[in-house]
Amino acid sequence: MESSFIQSYWSLLPPLLAIVLAVLTRRVLLSLGLGIILAALLLQHFNPVATMQLLISSAASLFWSDNTVNEWNVNILIFLLLLGCIISMLSRIGATLAFAEWAQVRIKSRRQAKMMTGLLVFIFFIDDYFHSLSVGTICRPVTDRFNISRAKLAYLLDSTAAPVCVLMPVSSWGAYIIALVGGILVSHGITGHSALGAFLMMGSMNYYAIFTLIMVLLVIRGGWDLGPMARHEEAALTGVLFDSAKGKPPGVEDNSEQAGRVIDLLLAIATLTLVTVAGLLFTGAQALSESGIEFSVLGALENTNVGRSLVVGGLAGLGVCAVGMVQQKVSAANWLQTLAVGIKGMLPAIYILLLAWTIASLISQLETGQYLASLVQQSLPLFLLPAVLFLLAGIMAFATGTSWGTFGIMLPIAADMTMAIDAALLLPAMSAVMAGAVFGDHCSPISDTTILSSTGAACHHIDHVLTQLPYALSIALVSLVGYVALGYSASVMVGLIAAAMAFILVLVFWHWQQRASAQNKSVSQAQ
Repeated sequence: MESSFIQSYWSLLPPLLAIVLAVLTRRVLLSLGLGIILAALLLQHFNPVATMQLLISSAASLFWSDNTVNEWNVNILIFLLLLGCIISMLSRIGATLAFAEWAQVRIKSRRQAKMMTGLLVFIFFIDDYFHSLSVGTICRPVTDRFNISRAKLAYLLDSTAAPVCVLMPVSSWGAYIIALVGGILVSHGITGHSALGAFLMMGSMNYYAIFTLIMVLLVIRGGWDLGPMARHEEAALTGVLFDSAKGKPPGVEDNSEQAGRVIDLLLAIATLTLVTVAGLLFTGAQALSESGIEFSVLGALENTNVGRSLVVGGLAGLGVCAVGMVQQKVSAANWLQTLAVGIKGMLPAIYILLLAWTIASLISQLETGQYLASLVQQSLPLFLLPAVLFLLAGIMAFATGTSWGTFGIMLPIAADMTMAIDAALLLPAMSAVMAGAVFGDHCSPISDTTILSSTGAACHHIDHVLTQLPYALSIALVSLVGYVALGYSASVMVGLIAAAMAFILVLVFWHWQQRASAQNKSVSQAQ
């Protein structure tokens, strides 16, 4: 294959087309589809027959690749369907309604409902997919009762999932990054840091994750509805939780006729969680044993099979729900209807996810990420290196829709560059890549974590993207200031202080914006 479009500015066109069209038209499937077609045309030099063959093979590879089942993709899809069935079954037996009524007695305000949503991340931090879908399932009935918009719920899910997972060593994200960092340290002969120690130090310099979580606390406290989020929250106060003009958002709605038992929901979620965690440790331990390595929790998480563990956990949770259905003597017809409702509720998210995976695969073949990475190797002042890496990782994650892919490409590049220039910048540079990858992932309409946060909240996907964007961009600006200061001073504390000062200025700016908007609204109402 000729490579005229590989690692060139042409490789940026497919993701940009998909993203711009998704924002302008609000039609995600159409936008992703056109981006996929353009990417395939570029790869096959606009040969229509070859393009069609590539599209067919790319679609098939989602389920079958290298003469075997594509286990990761298939397991994630199965887990989504299982979770949809669990949600529908819990709704059918009234457990969801019972939990909402139980919570309404104990949770007295919108703030407490948002606080519950935010704090549950510290129970479900093991994986971002798991967190977004499970916490969304638990909290949506409660946030609906307190007239919290679905866009706000999606923001709380998305802005706690990745930032916490990327800071926690005992998570699928943490294990993956530690494994990458360990390989980088070995390849450069660095013995002064362990992989875990380096990861923890990098976490202290991950300004985007740190200040995103602080922003979440302010949002929970109230009064920080930035940009279009304010419009969604104003509508929610009148009972309009999402824009019905765009149709019903993906996600399984409540179909209960009467309240059941709270214990049914708690048992199902607890079983799902515990069995998933046990599966993560078991599959990791199995991989360690096959390699002749002694078991450790961190080692198990580095080598675990997340997809398989999620499916096993989902089946266990489904079994608990099935017991509840049997106890309530649900008829065979209602069983089929309940399962059909659960599957149907997850199909829109699955369609988006399949197209997002397809365009990500084609973008990888166009080597969009490598082209973006090559841009940073042009001459620039040394102290700007962390800031530039942050921006580049953000652009790459935004364009490709994957933070993990960005980690895999950019962390080794950042290490190679800093070791050739100034080894003292190794950890700051890699922390900037981690932060930038999460930032870009938060902004990207083609990110799977963004898609699943929308699904967990039953929010229109583009509404979630557009309402989260002002928060993500504001914290990105804060992070950028921090990384410039960190690169200039080589001091973690100076970088953190600079970022904190920038954060305060951003809050002041948004406060002025909110006051001006409120004054303009008062004037227009008076007239």
